Amino acid sequence: MIGFADGADRLVRVVGEAAAWTGLVMVLLIGFNVLARYLFSYGSVALQEAEWHLLAVGALFGMSYGLNQGEEVRVDVLYGGYSPRTKRVVDTIASLLLFLTSVAVATLSIGFVLQSYSLGEGSADPGGLPLRWVLKASIPAAFLLLALQALSNLIVLGAGLLNPDFANSRRPTSES
Repeated sequence: MIGFADGADRLVRVVGEAAAWTGLVMVLLIGFNVLARYLFSYGSVALQEAEWHLLAVGALFGMSYGLNQGEEVRVDVLYGGYSPRTKRVVDTIASLLLFLTSVAVATLSIGFVLQSYSLGEGSADPGGLPLRWVLKASIPAAFLLLALQALSNLIVLGAGLLNPDFANSRRPTSES
């Protein structure tokens, strides 16, 4: 199971690092759009829509990468005072709930994508981007990736609860 978790971590890391490039592309695109509009009086609805498409993809796939890198947000008011074992229990429960929620969102959003695909949905704006379903398909894909990372965390945390020596060698909680 640990081998599976390590493989999932690698996959999420690769996808997250690739998705991070959407930030650079988005900044360059926004810069181009601003310069083109103010210097050359040129504007493109499709390029403006591409900005928020890139933002959506970066944010959606960035969720699992943030979790992979241990950059998730915790409410530290109570958590900071917990013992390392209690932190692992809390993290295990949180990982299980995140896994279940991510699978539910991914499953429920598939119908949303299929409906968009069957309608041939594109931008409502003239000159906008076609194939809106491609962007919508990133929702279930990103949440399945998030579920995979949550499952990986769950495996490692569960192993740490069963074997404290293992827990001290892998993904320590913030103060263990």
